[in-house]
Amino acid sequence: MASREQGAGAARGPGVRKPPRKGLLEKRQAIERGARTVFGREGYTGASVDAIAAEAGVSTRTIYNHFTDKEELFREVFLASAASVTADSTDLFARHFRHFGRAVDVEADLLALGREWVGQNSKHPEHFALVRQIITEGPRMPADVIEEWQRVGPQTVRADLAERLRELADQGLFDIDDADAAARHLSLLIGGITLESFFGAVRLSAAQVEKFVASGVWAFLKLYGPS
Repeated sequence: MASREQGAGAARGPGVRKPPRKGLLEKRQAIERGARTVFGREGYTGASVDAIAAEAGVSTRTIYNHFTDKEELFREVFLASAASVTADSTDLFARHFRHFGRAVDVEADLLALGREWVGQNSKHPEHFALVRQIITEGPRMPADVIEEWQRVGPQTVRADLAERLRELADQGLFDIDDADAAARHLSLLIGGITLESFFGAVRLSAAQVEKFVASGVWAFLKLYGPS
């Protein structure tokens, strides 16, 4: 029996693991959903494994079969959530910047980008609930998780935005010397609406959102519009 098992393992190759069985995968997904809900509601320090188990409809033993402890579970769900938001942001940039400036109306292009960008609050409510808890709890959160979130989340988004702005500046659509600074400014002027709504906790009217986006675009063009 041992030799057959070793042979099967060798056939799969080193480092290749069998995918989890369907039942195990479904339970893991239920745990992750429950963890996002409880962490977003109670915060990291306030959340208990018992509460997450109840939310997920599993036993605490099942959670510990999948995750070493609460910190590992938080790391898993938060970083996966951040990666999802980052992927949506870079996809958004790719779609909008692909056609940027073709209508020779940079302001209209920026407004269209901004309107969709600020919609991420409502598209990813669970993620921004987690971000609210991070801001509230601050030093009580695992520091390495926060650093990794910055790397896979905001820093990656700004780097992608900076590269796209740099390309448009090379085409003469913007007057930008420091693309990294320009990306940070655009993130604050448009993406900063998340602070106005406290990451989705405060509902803003459509008129408020439009006014915020329009004023951000106006300020960015004053700073970086072509001479």
